[in-house]
Amino acid sequence: MDIKLNYIEKGQGEPLILLHGNGESLSYFENQIDFFSSKYRVIALDTRGHGKSPRGSAPFTIRQFAEDLYEFMNHLELTPMQAHILGFSDGGNIALCFALRYPEKVRKLILNGANLDGRGVKLSVQLPIICGYHIARLFADKSEKAKRKSEMLGLMVNDPEIKKEELGKIKARTLVIAGDRDMIKNSHTALIASTIENCASFIMQGDHFIARKRHEDFNAIVAIFLEK
Repeated sequence: MDIKLNYIEKGQGEPLILLHGNGESLSYFENQIDFFSSKYRVIALDTRGHGKSPRGSAPFTIRQFAEDLYEFMNHLELTPMQAHILGFSDGGNIALCFALRYPEKVRKLILNGANLDGRGVKLSVQLPIICGYHIARLFADKSEKAKRKSEMLGLMVNDPEIKKEELGKIKARTLVIAGDRDMIKNSHTALIASTIENCASFIMQGDHFIARKRHEDFNAIVAIFLEK
């Protein structure tokens, strides 16, 4: 890996890795870290170019972030060599790509507000993202700020482009969880949940940010899933 990812860890037990969303940092999971550390070795990290992790020179893509996670896990020398992985939004997309590429590394998978492609996002949300992306690209060569914005928005425009048929390769027990007013279409969340084998799903009242805004209920649902 051309960079060293910033992370924190707390607790002992089976590893539970937390992956935040676009433009976020590991602090998004402040209400999950303490809660789950009573039973698990919780590891929350900043993905490439987010939080305190450097951008580096590698491609700024969801699949590169999945490769970063693979190298990160190998560096930690986790015991066992598997981990539960909870991914929110783009973090869920990273978790999906990771589980498809390295299924032997995933014990249980929790996908919160993930999507296979841009078509899974509600048009009212996706259209401004697409417009902002193309505008930022126009100025990316002249402005470092515009370049960074184009890369961030590009993750939501161009990635992760996972085909529905690929989801059959995921063998880990999976939980798909989202808000009933999520920016991800309910039909798209249902598609993911129905296509992954051995998958449970739960739709909570709330928007895209249920892990932060309704953390008590969110944590309880995830805890039950992990303990089964």
